[in-house]
Amino acid sequence: MIEFNEFIARIKKRLLYPLPGLKSQLKMATIGRMVKDGFAVVPENARKAGVLVLFYPSNGSVNLVFIKRNEYPGVHSGQISFPGGGWEEGDQDMIATALREAEEEIGVARDSVIPIGNLSDLYIPPSNFLVTPVIGYTDRRPDFRPDPDEVDQVLEIALEKILDKATRQEKEITIFPAIKSKVPCYYAEGSVIWGATAMILSELNDAINQEL
Repeated sequence: MIEFNEFIARIKKRLLYPLPGLKSQLKMATIGRMVKDGFAVVPENARKAGVLVLFYPSNGSVNLVFIKRNEYPGVHSGQISFPGGGWEEGDQDMIATALREAEEEIGVARDSVIPIGNLSDLYIPPSNFLVTPVIGYTDRRPDFRPDPDEVDQVLEIALEKILDKATRQEKEITIFPAIKSKVPCYYAEGSVIWGATAMILSELNDAINQEL
C-alpha cells in the first residue's frame, strides 16, 4: 500500500529530473504511430491540448481518475481518457487548460487542484492534438460531477492497479466500425485503456518505478 503524502513527495522529487519520454510512451503505442529518427513527427498546425493526471486519496489508496467519453461521430468516441481538452484563448498555459477542462468535464474545482508538473508532450495523429499531461493532486477525494454531454462514466482506479505488471495486456478492440485490432493496453476494473492514454500511463509508470 502506497501512503498518499509520501507518494506525492516522491513524485514531486521525480519531476525535477528528466522524464523517460518517448521511449516509455512507445511501449504502449499502436501500430502506425508517426515516428522518425526516434522522435514523434509533430506538424506545425498541431492543436494544443492539456489533460489532467489527478491523484487523490480514497479508501487508503492513491487513486487516479479517468473518464469514458460519450459515443459521438469522432475519432475518440467511447474511449477512456484523462479529463482534458483543447487550449482556448484565455488559458494562461497548458496547466490552466487541463484544470479548466477537468472542472467542465467532471466538476473538479480548478482551485482545489495543486499542480506539481508535467509529463512529456504527446502528439495524437488522428485528432492532430499535441497533448500536455499535467500532474496534480487533491488532498481528498473530489465530489465528481460529470457533464452528461461529454462524459459517459467516471472511472476511479487505484495507482497500485496501474503499476501492476499484470494490468498491461493486449486486447482486441474495435478501432473503427467493422475494423478490429489487437492493441497494447492497461486492463483495469474491466476497462480497456489504450491509445494516447495508455502511452501517457506508460511514461508515468516508468517515472514512478524509477523513484519508488
